Amino acid sequence: MCGIVGYIGKRDVAPLLLEGLQRLEYRGYDSAGIVVTSPKTPGLKMVKAKGRVRDLEAKVPARFKGTTGIAHTRWATHGAPSDMNAHPHMSADSKVAVVHNGIIDNAADLRRKLEADGVEFLSETDTEVLVHLIARSGAEKLEDKVRETLRVVEGTYGIAVMHADFSDRIVVARNGSPVVLGIGEKEMFVASDIAALVAHTRQIVTLDDGEMATLKADDFRTYTTEGTRTTAEPTTVEWEAASYDMGGHDTYMHKEIHEQAEAVDRVLRGRIDDRFSTVHLGGLNLDAREARQIRRVKILGCGTSYHAGMIGAQMIEELARIPADAEPASEFRYRNAVVDPDTLYIAVSQSGETYDVLAAVQELKRKGARVLGVVNVVGSAIAREADGGIYVHAGPEVCVVSTKCFTNTTVAFALLALHLGRTRDLSVRDGKRIIEGLRKLPDQITEILKQEEEIEQLAKAYADARSMLFIGRVRGYPVAREASLKLKEVSYIHAEAYPASELKHGPLALIEPALPTVAIVPDDDLLEKNRAALEEIKAREGKILAVAHRDQEKADQTIIVPKNEDELDPILMGIPLQLLAYHTAKALGRDIDKPRNLAKSVTVE
Repeated sequence: MCGIVGYIGKRDVAPLLLEGLQRLEYRGYDSAGIVVTSPKTPGLKMVKAKGRVRDLEAKVPARFKGTTGIAHTRWATHGAPSDMNAHPHMSADSKVAVVHNGIIDNAADLRRKLEADGVEFLSETDTEVLVHLIARSGAEKLEDKVRETLRVVEGTYGIAVMHADFSDRIVVARNGSPVVLGIGEKEMFVASDIAALVAHTRQIVTLDDGEMATLKADDFRTYTTEGTRTTAEPTTVEWEAASYDMGGHDTYMHKEIHEQAEAVDRVLRGRIDDRFSTVHLGGLNLDAREARQIRRVKILGCGTSYHAGMIGAQMIEELARIPADAEPASEFRYRNAVVDPDTLYIAVSQSGETYDVLAAVQELKRKGARVLGVVNVVGSAIAREADGGIYVHAGPEVCVVSTKCFTNTTVAFALLALHLGRTRDLSVRDGKRIIEGLRKLPDQITEILKQEEEIEQLAKAYADARSMLFIGRVRGYPVAREASLKLKEVSYIHAEAYPASELKHGPLALIEPALPTVAIVPDDDLLEKNRAALEEIKAREGKILAVAHRDQEKADQTIIVPKNEDELDPILMGIPLQLLAYHTAKALGRDIDKPRNLAKSVTVE
């Protein structure tokens, strides 16, 4: 969740680090800090501040020079947001500084032992334990001090360490929380996200769990926490720094909603096989014989990725006729699930680093399961752990609230469903039908986005609602779930999603004029059933906003969405509701790109 940035080279480090922190603001945080040093001015200098990066920048003195430094944006876990709890943390002798993402599970035990030895703690954080352990280590090299500390630590971490006696290096380590190295010309960078690096280098190295690295200005080396050297070859990042800019939009969320037509075109590009009415997904590492042996598909994700998985499971069942379901990875990993050798498991994560999903993948791999990844970030942890998978190619998504990545993930599932279907019993005719539908998606998305002004007016009308109900049936229900989540995340209006078929089994008690209902009403074989649900709501004086393929008489307003194939309709029906959530939040004056209490990439438990 938190952000790490580090640099070693010849340039003035503080402006570089502050710029890097600004590029990581979207991850969610409540405080920030920076430590710098230089061979010419030995000793560590530190500034920390509760609040935004701009608050930290205002506290940095004019004479705060250095050529090596680490910086951090913190999302509170242990201890409330405060200057003292902000990272970096420094040892009592001001020689060791550490920034840390993750959670140290045995921090309380280690803290008690250190306090018994006379160590005085200044913060409530688990991270400060690392600082004192490193400072008290008797090892001669900084790498050995860090390694010795990590041997007694249980939990997750991405850390960067500086030491006043070793000002020519930064030592970093990873276990469950991302650490990325940036390779420059006689300068090196480190960060928790490539967004902080791409303005300076596109050559990166991603550390694996259990791996460490030493960065010097003109070199780097990687090795395991046991000391064994590892071979790390830099790869080239696909996206440039401009991809992380706002591009003339007021917010990243608005920009990313409007990038969806282009993003969907990108996930389709080069994958459609017209000759055989199927798709090429070479990264699956799954041949036709293995695909035919699959008896069940289980999709695991969290939040928006889970909802995309729900849509994906429906498409796999409809097109491939394989039993499929989706489950929150955060629940699956704790329930000691039965792992079936004939089940294909699919892990979904925009960042590829979501800890609950990654932990589920690691447990599945331990039990011998075949796991595919559906991720956006190339080279991310889940992409490396999985047996194969699909990159969704949505491009960088900066806003905490996911929009284009959700849409591209659902399209990726449509590709997978078509691929599995054509290896089984899906006809050439149906394959062609789905391909034609997929090709229509970018233009249809553009058509939906042209309705933004009308949707903005609807949002203003609903902005004073204290709560909203979202309903959908079968294909519409995951869309309702995701739309409800979007509204909650970005506007802070309470929202609940419910299957339309379940209304009469309890939720009808809530219906009244003050509770608006958003109904997903696709023009499919369940149209009349969905209209009956609208009748039930209207009979109780409920206000209805329908998202449908044609005007719905019983609704107060209808947002018209272009019709595609029945199986693909859910991909489109959520897009106007992204705009509804966005403009509702805008009308309420919310911090749209950085909603309170949330982070972009949840890399802690």
